[in-house]
Amino acid sequence: MSENTHVVVIGGGYAGVMAANRLTQRDDVTVTIINPRPSFVPRLRLHQLVGGTHDAVVDFAGILAAGVRLTVDSVTRIDAAGRSVALASGGTVGYDYLLYAVGSGVAEPRVPGAAEFAHQIATLEAAGHLRSVLDASPAEAAVSVVGGGPSGIETAAELAEQGRRVTLLCGGVLGPYLHPRARRTVAGRLARLGVTVLEGPDTKVTAVTRDAVRLQDGRELPSAVTIWTAGFGVPDLAARSGLRTDAEGRLLTDETLTSVDDERIVAAGDSAAPSDLPFRMSAYGAGCLGAHAADTVLKRLAGQQPASIDLSFPAMCISLGRSAAVFQLARKDDTAMRLYVGGRAGAKLKELSCSLSVKHLANEAGKPGAHSWPKGDNRREQLRLQGKLQPQQTERGEVSTAAERAA
Repeated sequence: MSENTHVVVIGGGYAGVMAANRLTQRDDVTVTIINPRPSFVPRLRLHQLVGGTHDAVVDFAGILAAGVRLTVDSVTRIDAAGRSVALASGGTVGYDYLLYAVGSGVAEPRVPGAAEFAHQIATLEAAGHLRSVLDASPAEAAVSVVGGGPSGIETAAELAEQGRRVTLLCGGVLGPYLHPRARRTVAGRLARLGVTVLEGPDTKVTAVTRDAVRLQDGRELPSAVTIWTAGFGVPDLAARSGLRTDAEGRLLTDETLTSVDDERIVAAGDSAAPSDLPFRMSAYGAGCLGAHAADTVLKRLAGQQPASIDLSFPAMCISLGRSAAVFQLARKDDTAMRLYVGGRAGAKLKELSCSLSVKHLANEAGKPGAHSWPKGDNRREQLRLQGKLQPQQTERGEVSTAAERAA
């Protein structure tokens, strides 16, 4: 390795920006972040872009540390053996360490007609296109939102508050993560906004046409604009590059977030699958995992043993238009508590969470190493129960890679 260590970060989302900023703690580390857009996209705001209440972009200049190089491009392949990445524009970029933070989106729907006629909101481009489709549609046009998770709920509420005629097709339970008490509050708010909520397995969408959706029970509902928020998907870059992934395509890592195939590759955010037991996808989790991934690299550079990830999820926030939200409190094992905050107070907490998700990045840029997060004691027990506790893991939670143990 050269005297100066070059770390390439793939992805400029919450995880990638947090990691890039944190890596600047060392003067002998050069950081390049590769991102397909020249601006940061706060994904927590994409449903607001669809509703016309936020543009969902932030200038990288305000959240990236001064020493981080930004390359606006896409990575098409990782050459782990050669320690380089190929760019869509041509050429390659070499690295000493690679931080894999490509994020996530909605899985490509396999329902007949969905790919052709349904719209997604998981990217800036998709959300912007949907905004233009809605602007071109009559105000009274029927809108269907497929998926009863946070994205579906937030999108349905945002559009209904704008006066749209919205049906939310859950395909199961409305807000499955929520405590029943909070779920009733969400259902009540959606009803007041005029959203028709259809729950249960019979409400799964089985086909999409240009002007309708067909359900599992045979019903066909008019839908001039169909919005698809169901399912989970990650870019297939790791799999295409010959790196091992989980069933969803996340990069498989150990508990330090190091690739099981290569100790010079560390993953963070929604695209990481530590011990094949990934964390719940969220902006909060992505930022924390990004910080821990950077710490793993920094510890290796310092000749120290990286620690296992330790992360507790304190809450989930779901907006219900601009004037209400549910702030669902959670236990350390990431299960919902009875306690939640709703209404206008919930909306203020939601807005604070969205603002802080970006502010934390800016703070880390100004003072790298400052970001901290709640820890929990349940991860080790989860691994033990699933038979995934690594035998080399110590009581302090430190993990050594196969290469380190052999050295």
